[in-house]
Amino acid sequence: MAPSANLSSIDLQLIALLQKDARRTNKDLAEAVGIAQSTCLERIRRLRDSGVITGWHAEVDLEAIGRPIRAMISVRLRPKTTQSVRDFQQDMLAAPETLAVWIVSGDDDFIVEIGAPDVGAVRDFVFGHVTGRSDVVDASTSIVYEQVRVTQITPLGFT
Repeated sequence: MAPSANLSSIDLQLIALLQKDARRTNKDLAEAVGIAQSTCLERIRRLRDSGVITGWHAEVDLEAIGRPIRAMISVRLRPKTTQSVRDFQQDMLAAPETLAVWIVSGDDDFIVEIGAPDVGAVRDFVFGHVTGRSDVVDASTSIVYEQVRVTQITPLGFT
């Protein structure tokens, strides 16, 4: 899919600046891209209202809050019904260890990402929250050694 024709180079600059630091003031953003503050505010409001900007958040260092072990748990359900998928997803999201839940294609139905204080807590989560469920037919766990992510996302093919 081609990038939205509604995104101008100014919009892309604003998005990049906000991805670097979402706490920048409107005045600072307007000066950085060379537009009036009122125009900047309206552009950011439009980007948010149109769903291009989906939210603002603070990133937290898991190690700093006592959850240095990150694990990815691949899960397969049977029977796989709309209700069982929703129930599993909601149950995983309710667990305090859970960081994210993805519904995926392929051999597995879900990938559940958790943050835990130690490997024993990962084991307890898998046995207590995942494999103990009657609808889970398979689960495999991978401990994450390191995560590197892209922090600035731009549309592909936009020039």
